[in-house]
Amino acid sequence: MKENQGERIFEGLAVSPGVVIGPAYVSEASDIQIQEYRIPTAKIPSELIRFAEAVERALDQVSKLQGQALDFHGTAAEELGYLLDAHVQMLKSSSLIGGIKARIQTGQKNAEAAVMAEVGQIARKFTSIKDPYLRTKAHEVREVGHRIVRNLSKIETDSYSGLNENSVILAEEITPADTAMMDPAWIGGFATVLGGPEGHTAIMARSLGLPAVLGVPGLLAGIESGQTIIVDGTNGLVFVNPTEARIKDYKRRQKDIEREVRSLARLRDVPAVTKDDHRVALQANVELPRETGQAVANGAEGVGLLRTEFLFMNRDELPTEQEQYEALAEIIDGMSGRPVTVRTLDAGGEKLVSALGTAPSESLNPALGLRAIRLSLKHRDLLETQLRAILRASAHGPLRILLPMVTHPGEVREVRRCMMEVAEELKQRDIRIADPLPPLGIMIEVPGAALLADGLAKVADFFAIGTNDLTMYTLAIDRAEEQVAYLYNPLHPAVLKLISLTVEAARRAHIPVSVCGEVAGDVNFVPLLLGLGVRDLSMSSNALPRVKNRILQLDMAEAVRRAETIMTQHDPGRIAMLLQDYNERFTS
Repeated sequence: MKENQGERIFEGLAVSPGVVIGPAYVSEASDIQIQEYRIPTAKIPSELIRFAEAVERALDQVSKLQGQALDFHGTAAEELGYLLDAHVQMLKSSSLIGGIKARIQTGQKNAEAAVMAEVGQIARKFTSIKDPYLRTKAHEVREVGHRIVRNLSKIETDSYSGLNENSVILAEEITPADTAMMDPAWIGGFATVLGGPEGHTAIMARSLGLPAVLGVPGLLAGIESGQTIIVDGTNGLVFVNPTEARIKDYKRRQKDIEREVRSLARLRDVPAVTKDDHRVALQANVELPRETGQAVANGAEGVGLLRTEFLFMNRDELPTEQEQYEALAEIIDGMSGRPVTVRTLDAGGEKLVSALGTAPSESLNPALGLRAIRLSLKHRDLLETQLRAILRASAHGPLRILLPMVTHPGEVREVRRCMMEVAEELKQRDIRIADPLPPLGIMIEVPGAALLADGLAKVADFFAIGTNDLTMYTLAIDRAEEQVAYLYNPLHPAVLKLISLTVEAARRAHIPVSVCGEVAGDVNFVPLLLGLGVRDLSMSSNALPRVKNRILQLDMAEAVRRAETIMTQHDPGRIAMLLQDYNERFTS
């Protein structure tokens, strides 16, 4: 924290770009203080009733939040939907609720203490698991527990009511569920003491377009509601009591951003062509049917990555063929003839234990275990059902099938055999499917796949490079692990070499290759990707206008020369400097 003539400047993590200037609204601390006491035997039944009523109120509250979540769009709706569904499941869970009841009955604990003890025990188990997905469950369990305790203690949840226009929420922590209570007409952005760039709250902020800075040490000290605040979500800065000069500067920045948004909107129907006439295809990553409208509005030429996991999450049974078909058909119809690339289930068995009827995985590292295409090939009925739904949906428009985490040609051949068998079965039933069958492609997200790209190109119809996982597996870095996240670097020369190997193998085999990781939507990475030979990028739809704008300013020959120079380097710092130097011409 820095001070400047009464102005205080805090530094945190820039998780959602943009600028907001407005009055502070300091949200109450989320910590819950409870008393623990012994319940006499005669009063245990009434304590159980009190607990049951608190759970029922919690279910009603989450149900209302689910209704409000319908107003969200894109990734925000998907994130919030998953979380609220998970909260409902926990509030109905026999293990959680039963464990709390047992502590009340046998331990004779008051309901508040029983909830916190049971939730704490479950959360500690999740925290000890290495898989980042399961570790996030610890936070979700605590959030559900706190909701029950607030109901037991008659503590009102902060509803962000009575705010002034453009208010800036300052809090110890903001949960994704909290965002469902935020009215954009009154809330302009937020900053918190806790949180990181990969958490659900950060994802929600980016999806909603709210400027946000998380992980700001000492943020709440000495701040009162009503004080003027500037949140710079682009640079990770929070200004308390900013000077007049600072306010004037940031108001100018806001106008620049508004002009840029209006300018980018005019590019929607403009082809992405470099200054020297090289065409680049820009597509959207989509997770839910309702995201297609936003993708088309932002100029997406198709869906480069449709994640199908939303069909499988937070349910006790696998989705039926009909359910999958209807969801996929809705997305294809929504894209009005634009191609859609459907990725088969990319999840680990630990996420589908109850649905698959299997025992929990004992793997110490689920990211390296039974997941993605490995899981689908082991559970053939799972794969066949999904392929039937995809092939039926292919009758609605152009479609491609994408396989995650492939490591050798045999996996592709086995899926292709399965697809042919399923197609023949559907034809015998006179069910309409695409003719010819959809192209079958693979994700390149494991170093072994990139090194074997020439061999894989002989059995695959196209490649899609998933830079997020490729970076993680290449560098042995879990970016959700705070102690090593700083080492996660897509510009590491080893990662770039694997991308280059993949692109060259695709070129030799004359098959399409795209990039669908986060770097595809980062304007600073675009020149390097194009210079390496990539001509198809898929990203979150809100990144499309800026990426297109950067492509229109590029000279492909220059990008290729800079990429060739970068590929001779061995130091990630030197690579970053060379790329930054190239990109500065677009910001000067």
